[in-house]
Amino acid sequence: MRAALWFLSLFGIAVAAALFAGNNQASVTLFWAPWRVDFSLNLVLLGLLATFVLLHLALRALAALFGLPQQARQWRAQQRERALFMAMLDGLSQLMSGRYLRARKSALSALAQEAALLPHDVHLPYAAQVRALAHLLAADSAHALQDSAARELHVQAALAPAPGRSSTVPTEAKEAAQLRAARWALDERDPTAALERLAALPQGAARRTLALRIRLKAARQAGQTPLALETARLLAKHRAFSADAGQSLLRSLGQELLASAHDAQQLRASWAALDAGERAMPELAILAAQRMLQLDARSASRATSREWLLPVWERYSSLSDQQRLRLVVALEKTLRRSSTPESTDNADAVDTLAASGGSEWTEADSAWLARIEAAQLRTPRDALLQYLCGMGCMERQLWGKAQQHLGQSAHSLQDSPLRRQAWRALARLAEQRGDTTAAQNAYQQAAGV
Repeated sequence: MRAALWFLSLFGIAVAAALFAGNNQASVTLFWAPWRVDFSLNLVLLGLLATFVLLHLALRALAALFGLPQQARQWRAQQRERALFMAMLDGLSQLMSGRYLRARKSALSALAQEAALLPHDVHLPYAAQVRALAHLLAADSAHALQDSAARELHVQAALAPAPGRSSTVPTEAKEAAQLRAARWALDERDPTAALERLAALPQGAARRTLALRIRLKAARQAGQTPLALETARLLAKHRAFSADAGQSLLRSLGQELLASAHDAQQLRASWAALDAGERAMPELAILAAQRMLQLDARSASRATSREWLLPVWERYSSLSDQQRLRLVVALEKTLRRSSTPESTDNADAVDTLAASGGSEWTEADSAWLARIEAAQLRTPRDALLQYLCGMGCMERQLWGKAQQHLGQSAHSLQDSPLRRQAWRALARLAEQRGDTTAAQNAYQQAAGV
C-alpha cells in the first residue's frame, strides 16, 4: 500500500512538472553591457538546481576531508574496544577450560586495553563494570593457582574505583566480588571470612539463593547450627532443593542442634527453636526425648519427653517400621520410674519396683499406660505395642498383664535387643513369683537371641 502511494505521488509530480515545463514561455534576460543574453525560465531553474547539488557535494567532501582525523581516532578506539572484549572472552574461555595461567594473562591484557582507552579520551559507559569483571576473572584464576595474595589484590581492585576515574563500581559488580570472595574463603575452610563477606552484602543480595547456599555451607563449617538451620529454612522456602532433599537437610540440622545440647534447659531451648513442621518429624521428636532422658531422668523430664513424643505417637500407624521401633524404645524409657542409668537393662530393675511402692507413678503415667493399652487393643498383633504395654504394666506392678503381654511379644519381636529384654523381663517376673524352671527357660531364650 505504501509503495502504491509513493508511485502515485511520483506520477503526480512528474505530470505537474511536464505541464509546467511544456507550456512555459517565460524567459530570463541578463544584461551585460553591451550584451544582452536571454535564457528560458526552465534552463535557469535547472541551472540553479545543478548549482545547489554541486555546492552540497562540495561541502560534504570538505566535511569528510576535515573529519578524517576524528574518524581515524574513532577507528583506533574501536579496535582497542574490540581487543578488550576479545581478551575478556578469551579469558573466560580459558578459565572454563582449566587453563588458569592463560586466563589470568587474558584478564590482565583486558585491563591494559581498558586503561589504554583513557589517554585517547574514549569513555566507555560500561568501563567500570568491564574493569571489575576483568579483576574478578584474574582473581578467580589466581585462586585456582593458589595465589592468595594476588587474588586479594584483584578483589580489592574490583571493589574500589580505578584511580583517575570518576565512575563508581556498579552495585552488581560489587555484589559479584563479595559472593566470589565468600566462595573462595569457603574453599579454603575459612567460614568466618566467608560469613563476613556475606554480611557486607545488601539485604536483598544476602537473601538470594546463591548467597544462602554459601551461608549454609559456611555456617555448617563453623559449627553454627542455629544459623545453618535458619538458612536451610529460607532455601527450602525458595525451593532451592527438592522436597525430599529439603526435609532431609532440615532433619539433619535439627538432629545436630538437639545433639549439641549439654543440659536439659539448653535442650528445651533447642526444641523451642524448631518450627512446628520440624518438631513433627519423628526422628527429631524421638531424638529430643532420648536426649532429655539422658540429661535428666526426673519425673518432670520424662513427662516432657512424652509430651514431645505425643504428636508422633498419634501418627503411629503411618510410621515406618524403623520409626516405630525407635518410638517404642523411647516411650519405654519414659515410663521408667527408677532413675536407673540408660545402660542398665529394664529387666534388672524389676526387683526394685516392689520396694519403690509405686510412689513415683503419676496420673500422667497412668494416662499414657491407658493410651498404650488402647492402641494395643486396636492392633492386638503388633509385637512392639505388646512389648511396650507389657513393660508399662511391669512398671505399674501389674504383674499378670505384664506376663501376658511380654509372653506374646517375646515370640513375635523382630528386633533382637527388644526380644532379649522381653525374655529377661519374663525371667525376672518368674523369679519373683518363685518359678525357677520358667525363669531358667526364659534366661536360656534370652541368651539364644
